[in-house]
Amino acid sequence: MGLHGDGGGPAGGRAARAGPRRSGGLRGGVAVFAAVAAVFTLTLPPSVPGGDSGELITAAHELGVAHPPGYPLFTLVAKLAIILFPFGSVAYRVNLLCGLFGAVAAALLFFTVFRLSGSYAGGILAAGVFSFSRLTWQWSIAAEVFSLNNLFVGLLMALTVHFEEATTAQERSKIAKIGAFCCGLSLCNQHTVVVYVLCIIPWILFRLLKEKELSLGSLLKLGLYLSAGLLPYVYLPISSYRHQARWTWGDQTTLPGFLTHFLREEYGTFSLAKSEIGSSMSEILLSQVTNMRTQLSFNIQALAVWANICLVRKDRQNSSLVWLFTGMFCIYSLFFAWRANLDISKPLFMGVVERFWMQSNAVVAVLAGIGLAALVSESNRVLNTNGLQCLEWLSATLFVIYQIYSNYSICDQRTNYVIDKFAKNLLASMPHDAIILLRGDLPGNSLRYMHYCEGLRPDISLVDQEMMTYEWYLPKMAKHLPGVKFPGNRWNPVEGILPSGMVTFNLYHFLEVNKLKETFVCIGIHEGDPTWKKNYSLWPWGSCDKLVSSEIVFDPEEWIKLTRNIYNWTEDYGRFAPSSWESVANEEMWQASAAGLKKYFNKHLHLI
Repeated sequence: MGLHGDGGGPAGGRAARAGPRRSGGLRGGVAVFAAVAAVFTLTLPPSVPGGDSGELITAAHELGVAHPPGYPLFTLVAKLAIILFPFGSVAYRVNLLCGLFGAVAAALLFFTVFRLSGSYAGGILAAGVFSFSRLTWQWSIAAEVFSLNNLFVGLLMALTVHFEEATTAQERSKIAKIGAFCCGLSLCNQHTVVVYVLCIIPWILFRLLKEKELSLGSLLKLGLYLSAGLLPYVYLPISSYRHQARWTWGDQTTLPGFLTHFLREEYGTFSLAKSEIGSSMSEILLSQVTNMRTQLSFNIQALAVWANICLVRKDRQNSSLVWLFTGMFCIYSLFFAWRANLDISKPLFMGVVERFWMQSNAVVAVLAGIGLAALVSESNRVLNTNGLQCLEWLSATLFVIYQIYSNYSICDQRTNYVIDKFAKNLLASMPHDAIILLRGDLPGNSLRYMHYCEGLRPDISLVDQEMMTYEWYLPKMAKHLPGVKFPGNRWNPVEGILPSGMVTFNLYHFLEVNKLKETFVCIGIHEGDPTWKKNYSLWPWGSCDKLVSSEIVFDPEEWIKLTRNIYNWTEDYGRFAPSSWESVANEEMWQASAAGLKKYFNKHLHLI
């Protein structure tokens, strides 16, 4: 019996609904995709966003390997977008691709709710409130892996519903194989989806076992389809072996190297960061609930709860799916709160953590859509009328319009060039043939994008401080940095020869062999190696610092003339949300112009 009271037995009810719901679901899904894609495309940022976007775009552009676990599917599809989309910057093309991923995710959420409830309004509610929440909208129009993950969340739920609707063994077998392949494919993007995969697979196997359609042979076939979905990971060792990318991460040509990357050992397996002390599990769960109320509203949360209550009160055919989705939400929320080892009291870290709540918000939106349909169905039954459908449409429409109205101004990124200008200012400020020792995501990823993808300042050499401490970095990247001399194979404050035969060097030795080049650090210098202090000083250079021989006498007046107009920065102070990368970039630029020299002069007043 459907949520709107479809009659007949289970098989008869399924067959009766299959035709109109299949065609209606497809038509509605296409309409939802078109509407969401139009809004997302209208609000896309024209250039590189902050965070990991610059690195992900660069990895795709260079056909290198992104940070762990590598994101091979995203990298390959983004490369296709860069080649095939004939307009906009390289970053804009990947932003557009992610916006289309987000629109497909919205269509799949609509499809899931419609096929479960038969309610167009419920499907539109689910797709609209999720897609146009600030969090989803913001990360669906940026070159990031989250919109593709949202797509897979919607796809896995839609396939699960389709499996439940299947009326023959042949159809169930076909959907199970497609689903197994998609489960594997989803793991080629963001690994957090594994929680949903591990919920759905046992449920599917149980249903097959209940229908007496599960055998050892069919189980092996499903395993093969799952493995086939993981094939994009073959790209990692191929890219690493080709050794052509000017930017890449890790060495996946060996099994240990591949597993290190795949399991994110350099970050901490199943953790957001390595060696970080995060907020407590209860704090993160409470923040998640609060954040969800902000993103989706209390009414949406209430409708999601009602979807479960209503199914308890009255036997429904699709109750097992509603409880499956609810279980997925609960298990994921608990697991993520346990493993999210970041201090969410810091705005930037809160911004990192909240992105992973989209995966649970998608499920809540689906449950809310089902809850709306169930509420109308129950109200019709109690009032003995069929006249409440107009209220269902009205409430769904108002919810979606309110989301767009509330978040449009925040999420409209058409004129957002902040990270673009930040990177261009830093590059423009550098003298010819300089070496920049990068540190951190903001300067590292944005400068790499501008340098490798947009071709700015080919005379400059970008060297990553953190990456130089990894065994794979210099063997992989030194040949792409011909203007830089490396006195060994790995940066380490203690020089010597490692058991592996690698020769280590410290920063002082590096600066000595590159004396003929001007060397800068952006932003900050690695604290673990103080050897540079033997014969070098840090002189402020905007947001960066220049490493200068201590034999050179500091002339404040000359330095002021040289660096006074180093940047052309016009953004107002404090205009961006504290959790955004735009805020970090703006803060860096303001500090550089207002406080950099003052701080230095106070420290070195005795030299003047």
